[in-house]
Amino acid sequence: MEERNEALVAVGGNQPFGGMSLPDTIRAALAAIPRTSIEMVNESFLYSTPCFPMGAGPDYVNAAVSLRLGGAMGAATLLNLLHSIEADFGRQRQARWGARSVDLDLLAFGDMVLPDGATWDHWRGLSPTRQAVEAPNQLILPHPRIQDRAFVLVPLADIAPGWVHPVLKKSVSAMLADLPAADRDAVRRL
Repeated sequence: MEERNEALVAVGGNQPFGGMSLPDTIRAALAAIPRTSIEMVNESFLYSTPCFPMGAGPDYVNAAVSLRLGGAMGAATLLNLLHSIEADFGRQRQARWGARSVDLDLLAFGDMVLPDGATWDHWRGLSPTRQAVEAPNQLILPHPRIQDRAFVLVPLADIAPGWVHPVLKKSVSAMLADLPAADRDAVRRL
C-alpha cells in the first residue's frame, strides 16, 4: 500500500447504537462510508477484543478496512469524513479512551508520515500516563500506537499483512509477531 490514495482504517466500538448489536453497529458504520468517492478494497473479519484500557468498560468489537480514495481526497478530508460518520452513530468525544458506539481511526495513508518524523516520534514516545490525558491537535500518521495494539494488528493482518510501517520498517505481520502471545490470543474472531 504505497499509493497516496490508499488508507488503512481501524474500526471499533463497545456501545450498541440505535437498537443494533455491536457487530451490526460496526457493519452499519462501514456501510456509511460513501462509495461514490471511496472504494472499500478489503475488510477484515470482526473480532471481540478486551476493553482498552483494561477495566474502562465493556469489551469491543474491532475490524479494519483498506480504502482507495478517488480524486484528490487527502488524509485530512478522509479523517473529517470518518469523524462525521462517528457523530452520525452517536460518538461523543468526552473522555480519552472512553466508551463509544463507533471509532473510525485513520491508521495510515499510503506511506505518508504526518506531519513529520520528529512529531511522530514525540507522540510515539509518550508515556502511558500522558497518553491517557493528551491528544494531538493535528493528524499524526501513521497512527503512533499501531505497533502496540493487538486489537488493531490482528484485524489489520487479515487485510494488509505485508503493509510496511514507514517509520518502523516492519510489516503488519512482524509487528503482530512482536506482541506477547497473550495479547494476540485475547483478540477472538466472531
